[in-house]
Amino acid sequence: MTQISPTPLTLRTLPWRDYALIDSGKGLKLERYGDYLVIRPEPQCWWSPKYPELWDKADAVFDAENEDEDGGRWSFRRRPEEQWALGYDRVKFYGRFTSFRHLAFFPEQAANWAWQKTAIEARNDQPRVLNLFGYTGVASLVCTAAGARVTHVDASKKSVAYARDNAALSGMEDAPIRWIVEDARKYVQREVKRGSKYEGIILDPPKYGRGPTGEVWRLFEDLPELLDLCAQLLSDDAAFFLLNAYAARVSGPALAHLMAETIGQRPGRIDYGELTLCEDPKTPKGAKPSLIAPREFGLSFFARWMKEPV
Repeated sequence: MTQISPTPLTLRTLPWRDYALIDSGKGLKLERYGDYLVIRPEPQCWWSPKYPELWDKADAVFDAENEDEDGGRWSFRRRPEEQWALGYDRVKFYGRFTSFRHLAFFPEQAANWAWQKTAIEARNDQPRVLNLFGYTGVASLVCTAAGARVTHVDASKKSVAYARDNAALSGMEDAPIRWIVEDARKYVQREVKRGSKYEGIILDPPKYGRGPTGEVWRLFEDLPELLDLCAQLLSDDAAFFLLNAYAARVSGPALAHLMAETIGQRPGRIDYGELTLCEDPKTPKGAKPSLIAPREFGLSFFARWMKEPV
């Protein structure tokens, strides 16, 4: 029987070669994406910046229209490239300045990528992994590099095209990845009817979205049904099921109990908690050392079932 962990986890994403949270404060975060220094809104950062001398050196700044929506515009100190290569572990992907304040991937998800990689590499087979709302495919590529056969589903034709570009950049054009442009709920419904099974499922839905033919997705109304359908796709030898959500009204315990209801009598454990982004502990080049310890802030909540702890 599935057991829910008695204590929450905080999954901390630390800097890596091509990404770092350099500083934060006054409702903003200063990040490094490869060679680009970028300022983006982050209302949780109520404190003052540690390295104020660096902020005027930013290459790009996103000016938000309001706190809750993605609307706004970029301003640039130097003309940006349309895309530039970044990497995480054995995977490569492109950074892009999108109109939704993101740079075509979510760096805080690195903590989840590491966990997925470990879960797959712990097996001695080639597990089937379903990645729903897969966006530009970094999680799909991390799972593929670890040895999985991946089905990547997203309703956005442009996002799937970007994901395929990332696969090509990673040298995975011929890797066992199926690229599907479709509404996630419709695809899962058909997979259940077909009797398809997967050893791992990644479910990272938005708060609100639309499918390729106008289907409407609302997290609070539609997640329970989709989670139940996904649970039916887990094979008897399934290794993991990851649910991640960014909506402010969501909590880790709520996701965990919803997952426990859908998993049923399947043996294993559900961990839950928060995904946080941590400032780089190293003093950046051109900055004066600070006595302030690295800060962190939460960006999403998760619940994850595993057959065995990894």
